[in-house]
Amino acid sequence: MNRKIYSLLIPLTFFTFLIFTETNLNAQQLPSEKIQRYSELAGKIVRSALLDKKGYEWLKELCSIGPRLSGSENSSKAITWAKNKMKECGFDSVWLQPVMVPKWVRGKIEKAYISKSKKYLNKKLTIVSYGGSIGTSKAGISGEVIEVKGLDEVKNLGDKAKGKIVFYNRPFDNGLLNTFEGYGKAVDQRINGAIEAAKVGAAGVIVRSVQSNYDNIPHTGVMLYEDNVKQIPSAAISVIDADFLSKAIKTEPNLKITIKMDCKSYPDVESYNVIGQLTGNEKPNEVIVVGGHFDSWDKGCGAHDDGAPCLQTMEALDLLKRLNIKPKRTIRCVLFINEENGLRGGIEYGKYSSNSFEKHLAGIESDRGAFTPRGFSVTTDSLSLMKMQSWLPILNKAYIEWIRKGGSGGDVGQIKNAKALFGYVPDDQRYMDVHHSDNDVFAAVHPREMELGSAAIAIMSYLLSEEGL
Repeated sequence: MNRKIYSLLIPLTFFTFLIFTETNLNAQQLPSEKIQRYSELAGKIVRSALLDKKGYEWLKELCSIGPRLSGSENSSKAITWAKNKMKECGFDSVWLQPVMVPKWVRGKIEKAYISKSKKYLNKKLTIVSYGGSIGTSKAGISGEVIEVKGLDEVKNLGDKAKGKIVFYNRPFDNGLLNTFEGYGKAVDQRINGAIEAAKVGAAGVIVRSVQSNYDNIPHTGVMLYEDNVKQIPSAAISVIDADFLSKAIKTEPNLKITIKMDCKSYPDVESYNVIGQLTGNEKPNEVIVVGGHFDSWDKGCGAHDDGAPCLQTMEALDLLKRLNIKPKRTIRCVLFINEENGLRGGIEYGKYSSNSFEKHLAGIESDRGAFTPRGFSVTTDSLSLMKMQSWLPILNKAYIEWIRKGGSGGDVGQIKNAKALFGYVPDDQRYMDVHHSDNDVFAAVHPREMELGSAAIAIMSYLLSEEGL
């Protein structure tokens, strides 16, 4: 190409790009009259949520049932409760979707103590079994303790770990601003710790509790086994006792501990996703899913994880219903079962969405607790993102400050053909204090924070219904 012509094309191409970008940005902006109308509606939604506090009252009822581990009697009771509550709200359709789920029972025995020591004999250590772990014999397992900071260190232990109890003691990094990042950098010890320890002949595993606060209440969570690798017991030890044990074995390297647990896995049982919807009055076959996982670990009562967030998504529909707001598209609440130890509810709904005649436009997951709203992370294309960012003046009525690219959630992530998948993001600073522990109780949820989240999800789902993507 002639160099002179090429030099003329460069600024022309850039100018064309600028015009294209500006045109698309303008196309995504809502007219001022629409912003005004939606903002007034958003104000009514927020006011109703804060005054009525229906979701918060529902949470009190749900927490009175107790924790809702998949396959448990409490889980069945909660599913029936949620189905009846949706019917009481007058949703257009309510149904249960069958799902086969694992059944693991914690049992009644979770003990650990120092069984050989000159200085600390019979000192009790606070532990909780990890979900999916095998139990011990009645006599328990006993062994010297070998402390490590991670999985790679275990792989290099060789015969040094044989017959011993591997003690993973890499702490949660409280220097990180995002507590989910801190969790992510520590949780591999819990998930795969037993596999790697068993490969080098360890008798069992204890893991420093993955949490942001400093107390004597260990946090549970799922752990995994691997085919053809011996299964060994795995438990969390509280952070206070983890620090004590670390100092004790430096003083007495031959110190031994004994662990006793009677947890056990049983054959899979039938459970259900709970589904209710407001059917769209113009495009009923285009669906916006809102939801969270209805199961919880069997410590505390699963208030923040994930009871309140589930009820926020259920209340989002109820807020539209009680204000007589009729969506163009169908808004569907799905309370997914078995996210904590299997994700089977999300997988089952994902299969349904792939085979359905319906078009799933979007999915919004709430699974980060019920603290003060901050934003929405979303997986979508750039033009859709720009369009939604123009809605921020409306969403700010519920304190939503941003919408940006990011992940959604394990359950809605199974909806493969949606145009946009969202994660509702509240403030995360206190979440890892309660997550998967006895701290996760109704009293830990503040009604205003929870209700603002219900309003935020209601406003976002309604905007998606009316404006599309």
